[in-house]
Amino acid sequence: MPADLPLQTPVQMPIHQVSFHFPRVLSIAGSDSGGGAGIQADLKTISALGCFGMTAITALTAQNTQGVRAIHAVPPQMLADQIDAVLEDIGVDAVKIGMLHSPDIVRTVAQAIARHAMHNVVFDPVMVATSGAVLIDDSAIAVLVQELFPQVALITPNLDEAALLVKRPLQSEGDMQEAATTLLAMGARAVLLKGGHLQGEVVSDLLAVAGGQTLWMRDARIHTPNTHGTGCTLSSAIASHLALGQDLVQAVQSARRYIRGALLHGAQVRTGHGSGPLNHGYAPVAMVLQTAP
Repeated sequence: MPADLPLQTPVQMPIHQVSFHFPRVLSIAGSDSGGGAGIQADLKTISALGCFGMTAITALTAQNTQGVRAIHAVPPQMLADQIDAVLEDIGVDAVKIGMLHSPDIVRTVAQAIARHAMHNVVFDPVMVATSGAVLIDDSAIAVLVQELFPQVALITPNLDEAALLVKRPLQSEGDMQEAATTLLAMGARAVLLKGGHLQGEVVSDLLAVAGGQTLWMRDARIHTPNTHGTGCTLSSAIASHLALGQDLVQAVQSARRYIRGALLHGAQVRTGHGSGPLNHGYAPVAMVLQTAP
């Protein structure tokens, strides 16, 4: 039997001598009990990209890969208390916002952004379910446009969500261009319009920034049944890269590379019986495999 290893003396460093902190990313979003989207996907993404994740939960959901069974809203004051608690102690370098289901919740988040002078805020407007069901009412949409759009650095709607905002269907790249222009006119500072719902073997995303800059990003479609949480993952990846010091264009491009890798490396994995999650942790695994003898 091997001899017991000697005990190591704990190394302690006075707090005042610590000069480094992880890039800090706060996710304000709903909880997905299935682990593939929402807060859970955000934390996996933030950690995979080398940042420190914090959360303020807007709603609890009972769901899995096959659908949502129930939603329980968090009271607005509890949401505000979560945000205040983490920011007053830990601070934040970037923010991702996801599911905001009511006008009061939208106002609570908008007020918190102003109260704490948050920057690098990425808003993924979770408004339409995969089934096509609308998850937000007109009054909440009006509040988020008026009070949230002007305060965030980027909004990341998919085609269904953008169509709901601009009140017309989007069926082509030309429609996407017009919708992005409309969203900027509605007060958004920058828009990443995701074109994955268009037909074809090429996925086209459009980044439009107030002031006239537009950038089309096109890649071959990755065929996979595991797409649950794609929008959550992309928006939290953008926030993470902003926290790491990249500018908006760099952060979007880096996040798109990460999510394509997560889709590709998760395509052959079976989790649950419905639309499975991405492989959020693929990057460290891939690095280990590449460096193995």
